[in-house]
Amino acid sequence: MPGTLTLVPTPIGNLSDISPRCREALAEADFIAAEDTRVTLKLLNHLGLKKPLVSYYEHNKEFSGKKILERILAGENCAQVSDAGSPAISDPGEDLVRLCAENGVTVTAIPGPCAAITALSISALPTGRFTFEGFLSTNKKNRAAHLQSLAGETRTMIFYEAPHKLEATLKDLLEAFGPDRRISLCRELTKLHEEVLRMTLREAADLCAQQPPRGEYVLIVEGAAEIKAPEPSLEDALTRVAELMAAGLTRKDAVRQVSGETGLPKNALYEASVK
Repeated sequence: MPGTLTLVPTPIGNLSDISPRCREALAEADFIAAEDTRVTLKLLNHLGLKKPLVSYYEHNKEFSGKKILERILAGENCAQVSDAGSPAISDPGEDLVRLCAENGVTVTAIPGPCAAITALSISALPTGRFTFEGFLSTNKKNRAAHLQSLAGETRTMIFYEAPHKLEATLKDLLEAFGPDRRISLCRELTKLHEEVLRMTLREAADLCAQQPPRGEYVLIVEGAAEIKAPEPSLEDALTRVAELMAAGLTRKDAVRQVSGETGLPKNALYEASVK
């Protein structure tokens, strides 16, 4: 009987954020697939656990993923972790999940730390609808195409960025979205020097050019303003009523249909059509 794959979230900075359930999952696993075994070993030492570790990251995921699957199909239970946060979110774990699912392996996930959600919740920007964009491509053409596709995005956008790339990224965001778009720069979340800076993209780009950034960043960017459709005019509505009546509808039915299409009140529209 095959084993299972369990996605175990790990702290994004504060080791106290590891939950009892996560510790239990790591303790019960036959082996752990880790993005960086050295990072995971520190976590295991903190928890007082000793477990076999296998390397699974972006550049070996195809080969390593097949080996992990073989072990799971042979009956072993695997816990998969990233260096920080929830596996499979902007992480090669998504490929391992797909591989296991395609082969009938049960995949479960434990809720826990996620930098994107943590940053969004304290950004002071709209949280009702958002889109996670992860890391922008280092390829200029792909990056430009990505940002261009987001030009009219009205939802709050979430990006990850490393400190040495932040200045260039802010310049690209400024060019793509304009100087007045709001942004929250969330740095070193859950760590000693956690900081949230709320400002416009112009202010953020200027600040970054003057003050070298430090630490890992989550960028929460305000979405574009929604463009409201123009209010339907009474004149256009009456023209539509006349067209429907010419097509055979009664005045009452034509008014009812046009009222539904435009939102204009039926009584006022009926009276105007009679006049």
